[in-house]
Amino acid sequence: MRLLEYQAKSLFEDYGIPIPKGLTSTDIEQGRKDASALGFPFVIKAQMAVGGRGKAGAIQKCQNADEFELKYPDIMQKVVKGEKTKAILLEKMADIKKELYLSLFLNRGKRCYTIIASVDGGVEIESVKNQIIHEVGLGNVDAKTAEEVGKQMGLKDKTLTQFIDILQKLAKITVEKEAELAEINPLAILGDDSVVALDGKVIIDDNAMFRHDELRKFQEVSELEERAEKSGFSLVELDGNIAVVGNGAGLVMSTLDMLSDNGGKPACFLDVGGGATTETVYEALTLISKMKKVKGILVNLYGGIVKTTTVATAFIKAYEDKVIDLPVFARMSGAEADKSKEMFKGSRTKMFDTIEEAINAAVIEMNKNG
Repeated sequence: MRLLEYQAKSLFEDYGIPIPKGLTSTDIEQGRKDASALGFPFVIKAQMAVGGRGKAGAIQKCQNADEFELKYPDIMQKVVKGEKTKAILLEKMADIKKELYLSLFLNRGKRCYTIIASVDGGVEIESVKNQIIHEVGLGNVDAKTAEEVGKQMGLKDKTLTQFIDILQKLAKITVEKEAELAEINPLAILGDDSVVALDGKVIIDDNAMFRHDELRKFQEVSELEERAEKSGFSLVELDGNIAVVGNGAGLVMSTLDMLSDNGGKPACFLDVGGGATTETVYEALTLISKMKKVKGILVNLYGGIVKTTTVATAFIKAYEDKVIDLPVFARMSGAEADKSKEMFKGSRTKMFDTIEEAINAAVIEMNKNG
């Protein structure tokens, strides 16, 4: 889960990392109130989970009310790298003397967390020069290590003291929230030599979310995804036209990847799970029916705890109730697979011996029908 800037800064503030004063809104009426509360000048910042906002004009300075009326709606309509503005952060301007870069990330290759720091901040990580790289095991950073990094950057006195504190707090966020990345870019040195986080990026490990109910307020969950969670299965909406259904996250994800590699466009990731019943699978199909872009369903199922006939029964019932009227391309193996094949005879479900054959047929059919 990738937090938006204002969400990351909310975490920073909770942990005592200094940030500029700012207010977040999603409409111009609230934006006007925020502008009045902050006072001019300030920066208008589009909130979206991609980099390059500044270059795309999604971050702009605002000096007065006339500029606000022009720039706020313009930025709210911005699309950067395919992502729309989700909210707008109004933030007081800072007296910047120098911009630094600071991050901790999970280095999977070395199985440890790594600090990256640089005196060249304000640009994307790929462009950061003069990188200082320091491996820190499980992510804990003591004062000695933080001081060493700060001195390598040439920091002194008040600035060094604050940098040490910020780096340790950033590490605490990384460890306690199980983040894959915690980044401040830029970390700004102000005119009075104090240090403040002008931007923030935090990516939380999705696999750890069940341990962090306090972070669920930051999750972007659609109405259908929320309904799926309440029904006991996993659903992630995507932009394609083929719904991908299976049992087990690994199986569904590999099926989704294979579909994409063969030119298919996944419309959703749907894992009915190991405890699926006819009722939950029926509910899953009901949710798929509400996705207007879906033109076909690809099923990759291994019958173990969940019998394939349980899934087949749900599909047949959904057809009979006219919940779905879509072609289904299915590969089912394991418990009662032969019986399932018999059940599907005469329906719009086409059974295949391998998932590769099912994917190929689904892609051909979708391309043929546009």
